[in-house]
Order: sequence, then C-alpha cells, then structure tokens
Amino acid sequence: MTRNESTGRQAAFRTGGRLLAGLCLLATIAVSPAGAQAQFVPRDRAQIELTFAPLVRRVSPAVVNVLSKRIVTAHKGASPLFSDPFFRRFFGDAFPQKRPEKEQEQGSVGSGVIVDPSGLIVTNHHVIEGADEIRVVLADRREFDARLVRDDERTDLAILRIDAGETSLPSLELANSDELEVGDLVLAIGNPFGVGQTVTSGIVSGLARTNVGITDFNFFIQTDAAINPGNSGGALVTMDGRLAGVNTAIFSRSGGNQGIGFAVPANMVRTVLNSVDGGPRLVRPWLGAAVQDVNAEISEAMGLERPFGVLISKLHEKGPAKRAGLRQGDIVVSLNGQPVADTGALRFRIATADIGSKAELTVLRSDRSTVVWLDVEQPPEDPPREETALDGRQPLAGATIVNLSPAVAEEFGLSVLDTGVIVTLIAANSPARRFGFRPRDKIETVNGREVGDVVALRDFLAAAVPEWVLTVRRNGRILTVTLPG
Repeated sequence: MTRNESTGRQAAFRTGGRLLAGLCLLATIAVSPAGAQAQFVPRDRAQIELTFAPLVRRVSPAVVNVLSKRIVTAHKGASPLFSDPFFRRFFGDAFPQKRPEKEQEQGSVGSGVIVDPSGLIVTNHHVIEGADEIRVVLADRREFDARLVRDDERTDLAILRIDAGETSLPSLELANSDELEVGDLVLAIGNPFGVGQTVTSGIVSGLARTNVGITDFNFFIQTDAAINPGNSGGALVTMDGRLAGVNTAIFSRSGGNQGIGFAVPANMVRTVLNSVDGGPRLVRPWLGAAVQDVNAEISEAMGLERPFGVLISKLHEKGPAKRAGLRQGDIVVSLNGQPVADTGALRFRIATADIGSKAELTVLRSDRSTVVWLDVEQPPEDPPREETALDGRQPLAGATIVNLSPAVAEEFGLSVLDTGVIVTLIAANSPARRFGFRPRDKIETVNGREVGDVVALRDFLAAAVPEWVLTVRRNGRILTVTLPG
C-alpha cells in the first residue's frame, strides 16, 4: 500500500468512526428520558463531529464536468414532399428544394468520473449522444478535449479519454457492487443543473432494480442521495472512497429530485471499461437460450414456494446452455453464488461474467437443486453479417441490413434464437426513414415471400412491382406496411 493509499484509507476510517460516534450519540439521546440527556454530553470532538469532508476532499477531484456540443441544421423553403423520390418520379426536378438555414449549436451538461490516472473517464451515453464536440472540465478548472472511445447505448455508458500529458490524474477505484447492502451510506457527486460540483449523501435504498425500464440491462442501484439533472454520469461513492456506480436516472414527476435515483453498478462499468481495447464492438457473453420470468402461475404449476428465478423455455442447438446440460423447463436461481430473481438479473450476471471463464449455475429440476457449469463465451457470427446498404426505388432505400446471428442478436438485444434479416441503421432523409422503418426491425416478408437472408431481401426489393407489402417484426409485434410500387 502506498503512502497516499494509506492516508486515504485512514481518512475514510476516521470519517467512519466519527459518523458512528455521532449516530450512536443521536440514537442514545433519542431513546433516553429528557431529564437523563445531560449524562450523555459528548466529552471530545470525535464524539460530536459528523462530517464527510475528509472523504469528499479525497474523491471529488476525480469527478468532472462533461460538456457536449452538436451542430444541427434547420431547413426552410419548399415542402418536404418535393424531395421525396416517389413524389419526384411524377413531378421531376422543376420544384425548388429546401434551403439550409444557419447552423445552430446545441449543448448539454453532465458529469463524469475519472477511472484511470491516464485520463480514462466514464459517463452516460445520453450525456454525449450525437455530440460533435466533447469537453471535460476537471475539478481544478482545467479543460481538455475528450475523445469518445466506447459508446454503449444498451447500458447507457460511454468511455472518454483525455490527454493531460505526463500528469497523473486523480481517479476512483471501482468497488465490487455485489458487496453493497441496502442501508449502506453513499455519496452522490456531480454537477446538477450546471451550478458546479455538488455532493449529497444518502443510503442504498435498493439493489438489483430490474423493472426501471431505462436500458436493456435493467439492474440498478437505487439511492435516496439527491440526484438532479446534470448529475448524469456522476459518481455514487462508498464510504471507503470507491466508485459504487454511475448515477444515471431519477424517478420524478416534477423533473427534480424526489429521493429515488438509479445508478449503473460498478461491475457493469468494469465490463464496459475492459472492452475499450477489445475492438470496435463491445462483445458480451451469451447464454444460448430463450428465458422467461417465473411468475405466480408458473410457480404454482411447478409447486414452488414463491415466484423466483428464470425458466429455460428453449435452447439454441449450438449454444453454451445446451452444452452445459441445461434443459427446457429448468429454473435458474443463482449464478456464481448471486441470486437470479428474474430475467433482468440473469442478463446482468451473464453480461458481467468474464469471457473464457466458467460460471456456476444453480438450477431447480424436478423439485431438486442441481449445479451445472456454463462456458462463458462470446456468441458466434454464424451466418456472417453481409452488411448491406440498400438504395434504389424501393421502400427500404437508405436502410442498412444484416443477417441475424447470435452475435448480432446479442449486440442489438434480440432473441438469439431468431434468424433472418434486421435493419441496423436508417439514413437521415431517406425513404426508409420517411416510411417509418427503424433499427432492430426484422423484415419478415416482402410481397408474401419469406425473407431468409440479406441476398434474398436484396433480390426481392430489386423487382418491379405495382405495390409493396412488407411485414415487419418490432418489439414482438407484427406490422404490415403497404406502399405503391
């Protein structure tokens, strides 16, 4: 342990001791008769001092402001219909086009946390989304241009890098968020409403919140430490000065703090950080199975004491779940000793497991508990993506499509058992955008013909037809789109 580390830990212990002494004193006074309070008069400073100041002095320099800017262009002039390729087939190029107005700058303010002395910073995806320029302002008011090195919308996390030269920047060590308990004291540090760095205190109000609906990986730390707009990307800090999580969202009817805030756990932050040097895409492990929550009806039918766990409903023939010996009807109740209450918890546990390791799954099978060992591995890209940007006079012009594989399904949060073709990108001002197609749409049929792969879809769209009828699967629903040919 270095001198600085030793000094930091001693400061944390002093803070904890003062806090404990103060709380004990308050508790004693609260339960004592009024006339007996005089005998509990504190005898020294340690008994009356209740402060987080030493902890805040140590950790706050690692929390930064993140300023993002993007340039948007407004348009004026002719109706948008005049640039529609289907409209122009009949009226040609005789009509005036839209003229760009003056470019406008939009900005947002958030927070971030330095997690490596070399200048690696974690913040929220929504803080820097669509940014053309990102600036980081340190607690000592130094400013740096930041480079985006990882952006993960599914966890609402982004990793930035700044170059401070030879300077070693203050940083926070990541805690093991699985060690947190409800009732633990925490600090929230960030830049609410852009007023400057602010510290609030509270407790861990809940763990493993999986019904929040913020990201694809719904597994959050809940806290009552005051979190307001601008705190996004800031630090949730433990009493020993480590990063417990990244403050991400609040539940509010007014837009301000109501004592319900949510943070992405440090163990998920660690997974995204570890992917920075792993190539252009963040690759997560896969289970290779379709799963569902054990609800009250399933619990009663299977003779369980209460609804808990995740039911294996279908297995991928080449997936690690099947090779591990999992069976349809098994109920997963824990992974590596951590409880798995629902599908959100299972997704989190799989996503934060180390690729190349083995995971211990406890499952209920025929009223008995058994253990299976799962190979934690990345999903295969089989079939190959065959990424294709579509053009021409057809409804999907401007869309980029790929073949579905387990790797693509994991990347976009779809079922790994699905096959076919999905849309991954929609170009601005394209026919596909105007007709309402979206990324993650799975193209099921074109004019009654089933779409098996990218080549088939491309061939179907090349045909001259009087009318287009496409069926699309979106969020489990089948939509039908009918357009003139």
